[in-house]
Amino acid sequence: MLVVLISCVAKKKKVPSPANEMYVSPLFKGAYRYAQKLGADKIFILSAKYGLLEEDDIIEPYNETLNDKTQEDVKKWAISVIQKLNTHSDIQNDFFVLLAGERYRKYLLSDLNNCSIPLKGMPIGKQLAFYKENNNV
Repeated sequence: MLVVLISCVAKKKKVPSPANEMYVSPLFKGAYRYAQKLGADKIFILSAKYGLLEEDDIIEPYNETLNDKTQEDVKKWAISVIQKLNTHSDIQNDFFVLLAGERYRKYLLSDLNNCSIPLKGMPIGKQLAFYKENNNV
């Protein structure tokens, strides 16, 4: 099974919404379209506040990021994400594509046997260009 993990972004709707509609930045929209184009069997959103979100989870707007958290808090967040991910996928055998920044993926990688980070090391501008080129927008 192909599973794509996309990190949350700061720009959000101001009303409760499904997770896949909450995040309105071009970066998130590009990542989401790319995940769909890949033919992902499952797409999850990595939320600093809510942890692992399914696409249709209804969430409240929030202003929280892992960038403001201590390493210990990020590790605890990652453990809870892996625990939930383990109930929705086979973390030993599924293939994961991580469309998430370093802070969001750092403590997840050791638990995922098969994964790819196609935008690793790319600044935001290059990521946006990648999505534009690969989504035929």
